[in-house]
Amino acid sequence: MSHAQAKADVAGKAKLLVVLLAFAWGFNWIGAAVALREVPPWSLRFSGAGIGAATLFAAALLTGHDLRVPRGQRLPIVVAGFFNVVAFNMFAAFAQLGGATSRVVIVAYSMPIWAALLGRFMLHERLDGARLIGLALCVSGLTILLWPLFAGGLPPSVFWSLGCALSWAFATVYMKWVKSTVEPLANAAWQLLFGCLLLGVGMLAFEHYPRLWPLQTPSLLAVIYIGVLGTGLAHFLWWSVIGRLPTVTASIGVLLVPVVGVTASTIFLGERPTLSDIIGFAMIFAAAACVLLQPNVKHTEMPE
Repeated sequence: MSHAQAKADVAGKAKLLVVLLAFAWGFNWIGAAVALREVPPWSLRFSGAGIGAATLFAAALLTGHDLRVPRGQRLPIVVAGFFNVVAFNMFAAFAQLGGATSRVVIVAYSMPIWAALLGRFMLHERLDGARLIGLALCVSGLTILLWPLFAGGLPPSVFWSLGCALSWAFATVYMKWVKSTVEPLANAAWQLLFGCLLLGVGMLAFEHYPRLWPLQTPSLLAVIYIGVLGTGLAHFLWWSVIGRLPTVTASIGVLLVPVVGVTASTIFLGERPTLSDIIGFAMIFAAAACVLLQPNVKHTEMPE
């Protein structure tokens, strides 16, 4: 096999893996919805982050990845871990407890637009035509999606969902702002570990101890899935293959996650998106595509 053929074969396998990972992350939302029927939110997110961190560290060490972090980069990883792991996961959990999972997924994946907007102020990045179109589509989509909900009062799940997107966006832009040089896989592993420790503090404060037993089989399997596959192995595989693919190809993998999440919510959770949900989702999806499907967009975000 020639070098070109071998390179094409590796890229082909990486593309398939990114698609599989999109399904792993999309079903993570379903796993959380199932587990939250029995497991309190702090206990669920603490266990998920803990299992995920252990899985990711084990996979990284077994494959010889460098997990060292320079002294000056440690505080930024703690800060990013708070927003990426603690804030994102808790906002997502409370949003799912108070609203439809499909709607939470849609709003959470407006993240690329908020990251572009924050990048304008924190990094002085130019808002080009594609980003401005994306921002307009995002605002319009959110308005269409959320306006019918306001008739019955302001639902808290809306703010939790937006908090989910904004915390994820801020962590992404913040790591660019501090000019982090930590290898992405090591960055993800340490963020998960620090996030787990902070979630443990919150769990002890609000729930006093890990409320993880006894659980019915579906909830137990959901917790294991979230930690091992949806968090640990998925992060490991994503950061292992992302450098082998063109940016646009990887971006399509990111965009598949909300599609999988919304579709799976309909099939497995019995949710029925309204017309405004569908239109809002289409517009937010298009908005994210405007930002992500640009050749010069480099992936630095922690995938969720």
